[in-house]
Amino acid sequence: MSDGSPPSPTSTTEFDPVGFLAEAVPIASHESVDGMREFLVETLVDHGADPWVDNAGNVRATRRASDAGAAAEGPQLVLDTHIDTVPPHVRFERDTDDRGREVFRGRGSCDAKGPLAALLAGFLAIEPARGAVTLAVSPDEETLSTGADALVRGRDADHPDGPVEPVDGDLFLVGEPTDCDVCVAARGRFEGTLTLSGTAAHAAEPDSGVNAVAALEDALAAIRRFDADAEAHPMLGAPTLVPTGVTGGEATNQVPAAATITVDRRSVPPETAEGFRANLEAAVRAAVDDAVGVEFDLTERPTPFLEAFDTDPDHALVSAVSDAARSVGGEPDGEVRPFGAATEASYFAPAPTVVFGPGHLADGDGAVAHSEREYVRVDRVRDAAETVRRALDSLLG
Repeated sequence: MSDGSPPSPTSTTEFDPVGFLAEAVPIASHESVDGMREFLVETLVDHGADPWVDNAGNVRATRRASDAGAAAEGPQLVLDTHIDTVPPHVRFERDTDDRGREVFRGRGSCDAKGPLAALLAGFLAIEPARGAVTLAVSPDEETLSTGADALVRGRDADHPDGPVEPVDGDLFLVGEPTDCDVCVAARGRFEGTLTLSGTAAHAAEPDSGVNAVAALEDALAAIRRFDADAEAHPMLGAPTLVPTGVTGGEATNQVPAAATITVDRRSVPPETAEGFRANLEAAVRAAVDDAVGVEFDLTERPTPFLEAFDTDPDHALVSAVSDAARSVGGEPDGEVRPFGAATEASYFAPAPTVVFGPGHLADGDGAVAHSEREYVRVDRVRDAAETVRRALDSLLG
């Protein structure tokens, strides 16, 4: 098991995504990404790139067409993924699956160092004839996404960690485990607390107060009805709204003055976090007694919630990645479908955005990403790397 310090990358004339991954997975990056970030920067330098680390901790590098006019007129493509992993660290192992195929096991093997290896392969191989490609690797996707937020919104000089220039992008390819499918949509996730306010009174005289706990009945009914008329998204289906907790009452002989319901929202486009907040508060306000106060607040966080996104399946970016995946791995690679988890890709929408990479969120035996059995097939890392190379050549070559 690594002590967290990065190994020295092997100097080669051609980047080997599998060799990179074999060195990257042992580097623990669940508590600090410093070691993994240093290894990534050294790898880029060793292969002729000119990387830099911005004040949000993102590793960035750009390759442009040599002709200034072609660079300005062509698409600006951003390759984004992350180097942080969830705890606990799982040691790196080489193994074979039940069909004799080589696999790498360990934390980050598929989420998302395997996808990172594929994006690096494309970035280091392409010499753009038009436009530019930027690699932007964030440090905290698994927690607050402050890196990706800074890539999109930037930071001014007054920020305590210093300014960050937003990334210049027309198209975004985000590395996550999709088993070489092309994912063009994902649900968003919001959470918040609904507070019902009443008036405390002695339980012997209930009519002298306003019972907030009793109002839970009507509030929960409004939550159940909230999506009754919602239209299903063509790829993501209908949104969901689930009450996940409830509190209320302070004494067994008192009319309770407050009650709360926490909710989990899985959204579909075009719903925004603020739109959901306002609409849910209004729906509950209409359902409960006028004497009951109603307030719904989204959980506070320093960065925006990961909202739902979708990209036109017929967009040139989608076609380029899908055609490349099929040309490398054959059918059924390159299937255009939604992604199964919330992702930083939502920050880059509504710009055309595709999620792609080797590995699975889950397989027939259960969870893979974020689990103790996390793994990625080595042949799929090679397939994904070649897919990214061909897609970039199609878009920028």
